[in-house]
Amino acid sequence: MLDRAAPDTKEESTERRRPVAFRGAGFTPDNGRYVGSITLALVVAVWQLAGSSGWVNPLFLPAPSAIAVALYKLATSGALWQHLWWSLLRIGAGWIIGTAAGVITGFAIGLSTMARGVGITFISALFPIPKIALLPLLILWLGIGEEPKIATIALGVFFSTAISVYSGVDAVPRNLIRMAQSFNVPFHAIVRRVIWPGALPSILAGFRITASVALLLVVSAEMIGAQFGIGAFVLQAGNLLQTDQLLAGVVILSLFGLAVGKLINWMEARLLHWR
Repeated sequence: MLDRAAPDTKEESTERRRPVAFRGAGFTPDNGRYVGSITLALVVAVWQLAGSSGWVNPLFLPAPSAIAVALYKLATSGALWQHLWWSLLRIGAGWIIGTAAGVITGFAIGLSTMARGVGITFISALFPIPKIALLPLLILWLGIGEEPKIATIALGVFFSTAISVYSGVDAVPRNLIRMAQSFNVPFHAIVRRVIWPGALPSILAGFRITASVALLLVVSAEMIGAQFGIGAFVLQAGNLLQTDQLLAGVVILSLFGLAVGKLINWMEARLLHWR
């Protein structure tokens, strides 16, 4: 009986006291650094094989090598930089104007009862309207030139930015605001030190969306009425059945979207390091 009631051996005691792995890391997915690149390389390789083997008609889907040659010719001729410059100019101007107005409006809606009552009504009524449908009216108002295209982009960016900003302001925990008010912190300091940091994740997520919106609108506006720009170039290549150049324009748009995504990731890493 004494032998059966004897304490566990040293090995069993060590096994029982083995530390348990920490399982409270939250929903933090691993950053698969090379998975996306490898998958993209495989897709391009299969695509190239299909094009080189004649499985796919090059008129309908040119091989990646043909698209690369078209990009090289566009770059060396200077046409690429001319189209890209006009598109970037329109996107930059429209995005800055729409973002500035959207941030101001979003904070006003989030902080003011009167602005919320008026602003949400107008945003709910006007946001579903396709902004490109307003381009003919903007041309009538602003004339034929760059102003209607920039205004179309600014309108599309404005509504998405305003919604993301006031949603971010609403998502700030109210107990933090009440705590600051209980210490008689001035209103402008509460906005700068409590509301702005709390709403910043939603604002940056809105920037990611508005960058895509601006890209879509500039391509649509350039297809309707522009001589230069990526949208005008893609439309012209499609009308001439130059599918290699058409897909070269699509690749340029994709690379621009990737560059904007990298820029916003960098901004999030710098501005949201406290999360």
